[in-house]
Amino acid sequence: MSLLQQLTSDMVSAMKNRDKETLDVVRMLKAAVQNEQIELGHDLSANEEIAVMAREYKQRKESLEEFEKAGREDLINQAKNELAIVEKYMPKQLSKDEVTKIVKEVIDELNASSMKNFGQVMGSVMPKVQGQADGKLVNQVVKEQLSK
Repeated sequence: MSLLQQLTSDMVSAMKNRDKETLDVVRMLKAAVQNEQIELGHDLSANEEIAVMAREYKQRKESLEEFEKAGREDLINQAKNELAIVEKYMPKQLSKDEVTKIVKEVIDELNASSMKNFGQVMGSVMPKVQGQADGKLVNQVVKEQLSK
């Protein structure tokens, strides 16, 4: 089942269950996928679907951080609930140890030895972890490994 079909099915379920919050989030996600399809002019591949979901997840995560800084408890709870709903459509997230392992493999492949190789390492790691790890985490791990 494609992501779009899954979203449509979940939207119908949310309507039947009168779950307004889930319905709103699923509608936004479905719209984001459809907009991406229109923009690209073709049905999305699995990787493109993951990229859309990762973008939506990142937006909500950044909003949550801003709400926490501002002390907006009402919006914090809403953002956390939205994040939980978006997470259902994301692939399993890699742990820091798993990301570190991938980064070490890439560093060995590229014979990278210093921060001069940072861009090259990031460029090789990101496609491997697309949608499965946050870019900030990957950035942090690459810096740690290259500064050893």
